[in-house]
Amino acid sequence: MLKIHFMKGYLLDARLFAQKLFLIVASALVATITFAQDKKEIDVNVSTHKDNFWGQPWVWVVGAAIFILLLVAILRGGRRNA
Repeated sequence: MLKIHFMKGYLLDARLFAQKLFLIVASALVATITFAQDKKEIDVNVSTHKDNFWGQPWVWVVGAAIFILLLVAILRGGRRNA
């Protein structure tokens, strides 16, 4: 009986060792893959030169003025003079 218990315990220890070894190898493989995808070259282009049309403040002011005028015209057009 003692021999069977020892063999079962040894077999259980071997399974746990194999699981731990597999986990270590798998995590090392995942770490290697993720490290290989990391690029060291970073290009950040911060430019204050405004070439776009919508970045100009006067465009927003004119657009807001036209919107307000259209809104007033639509709201006044619904009234009837008695």
